Formats: sequence, C-alpha cells, structure tokens
Amino acid sequence: MTQSPTIPLPPPAERRRLRECQSLTRAQVAERVGVSRETVRAWETGRTTPRGRKAQTYASLLAAAPTSVAPVAPVTPAQAFDALYALCAPALVRQTYLLTGRRELARESVERAFQLAWHRWPEVAVDPDPPGWVRATAYECALSPWHRFRARHRHPEPPAADPADRALLSAFLELPPPYRRTLLLHDGLGLGLPETAAETEASTLAAANRLLHAREAVAARLPDLADPAHLAPRLAGLATHARLHAALPSSVRAGSERRARNWTQAAITLTAALIGATAFTLHTAPTRYEPPVPPGTTVQGVPPQAAPGPLSRRERALRKKLTRTTTNGPERTQPEPR
Repeated sequence: MTQSPTIPLPPPAERRRLRECQSLTRAQVAERVGVSRETVRAWETGRTTPRGRKAQTYASLLAAAPTSVAPVAPVTPAQAFDALYALCAPALVRQTYLLTGRRELARESVERAFQLAWHRWPEVAVDPDPPGWVRATAYECALSPWHRFRARHRHPEPPAADPADRALLSAFLELPPPYRRTLLLHDGLGLGLPETAAETEASTLAAANRLLHAREAVAARLPDLADPAHLAPRLAGLATHARLHAALPSSVRAGSERRARNWTQAAITLTAALIGATAFTLHTAPTRYEPPVPPGTTVQGVPPQAAPGPLSRRERALRKKLTRTTTNGPERTQPEPR
C-alpha cells in the first residue's frame, strides 16, 4: 500500500495571510474545501494539518494569492504601500460601510487610515499584521462619535435595493458600535475570538459576551439568521452589491504628504507666534518693581487755608505803578537793573 505524498503547505501564520490577501473569509474557504470553519481555523493556528484531497484543494487555493516571498528587485516604500492598498482597500471600504451604513464616510475612513499608514510607514511596514493595523485604524475613524456633528452625515442615505440586505443592514446598524465591530470581525471576517478581542481592545470574555448579545439582537429581528452558520455568509456578502470604490493609492499618498506639510507649517507658524509674543512681552515689561499709588485719603485736624487780608498803602502804590507801565516788550520779561 503506497502512502500519498505530503503536499507542501506554508506555515500556519502564512496560510492566514494568504487567505486575507484574497479577501476570503474562513467560511468561504471552508465552503470551497468542503470542511467546517473551525477546521480552517485549526489549520491556520497550527493545531491540525490538512491531508489528502482536501490538502491539495487547500494548497491550490492558497497558491492563487499574490505573494512576495522572493522579490526579483528591491521594493520601494511607495510600491509596498500601493500593494497593501490594492490588497485591502476595496474590501475595507465594504467593511466600513457595514459599520456605518454610509458610503462617503466609509471611503473617507479608509482613506484616512491609509494616510496615517503612509505617514507612519516605517512602523506599519514592520508590523506583524499590516492589514490588521490599517483595518483597526479605519474602524476607529468610521466609528468616531465626532461624525454626528457633521452636517453631511445627519441625513440618511438611500437604503439597499435588496429587501433582505436592507433588513439585515438595518438590524446590524441598530447594534451598539462595539457589538457591531465584534460581530463583523468574528462572523463577517472569520477572525478567532482571541484575535477579535485583541483588535477591539477587550478581554476574551467581554468579546464573547458582545458576540452573543449581537447574535441574539440580530436573531430577534431576523429569525432565519439565528444560526451563526447562516449569519456569517450573509454578513460577508452584505455589501457586495453596493457601489463602493476606493481612491487611487497615489492620491492617498499625496494627500498624506500634503496633510503632513500643512501640520508642519501650522506648527511652525504657531511656534513663531509664541516666540514673537514672548519677545514683545520681554521688551515691554517693566524691569523693576513699581509699587502702586495708593488712593487719596482725607486728613483730619488740618486748619483751612486763610484768605489774604487787605492791601497796605505800599502794595496799593505798587499795583498802580504796574498798571501804568507797558504791557508788552522786554520790560515784561526782563527786569531793569536799578
């Protein structure tokens, strides 16, 4: 009896990366291979290894993903960023649309997330999971509470054309933002519970409780989706019919650089203004202490000033002499010597 040859497969962590490169969920991979979603999760975590015909199908599915294992030429940061953008942006726009129900906000959030990624590219490039870094940033931008103060986002957008999609999206948007995000990551994208808890910055127990409550709330509105096996594919394909397009990666990089320049110019202007105000204060400030002048007070016990008495004969004669003399000329200003 001959033993079937072992089919070479990438490491478990690389399997998950290759699946995410094709924007496939674990449920979609499980349907194509013919196994359960938990089996695919076990393959990606290294607990089990596929064998036989299922391993061959799984390997061919992973081989279809774009990979950069052995690049023939050095890759510039712009090329690496463009590859990451082309890989993640289309699916990420659809995911943020599910979180917000607004197409323009979804595009803005994804564009802002990739602008931050380009601004911090040395950090993102060495991150163990760059798609996860960008996804978490886009989710934070999309779920920011400050959007409620924007006038353009106060008016509702046209609902989905399909009644089933419209009902599911309405039930999904009624969930609190943390529940919405947890349900999308776990059931929509197929992340494990520990990964979902880490990305939502919650404990595993809190993420599990959010997931259960979210499923119960959706099942109360849509009883046919009470089974998570039915909810996951519906949630994954909910935004496929929406017309969502991402911007070009070159425009995103240009926007990030322009935003960085504007912030730099604003910081320089503010610093110059502070320096000028400080110099003006130092120039005009007093160099010594000047005590304040106290307000006037009434002094008691001082006799009033007496009025002048009557003129004497000599003073009357002097006054007549002064009135007879000239009223102009040097004699008025320069006394004559005697």
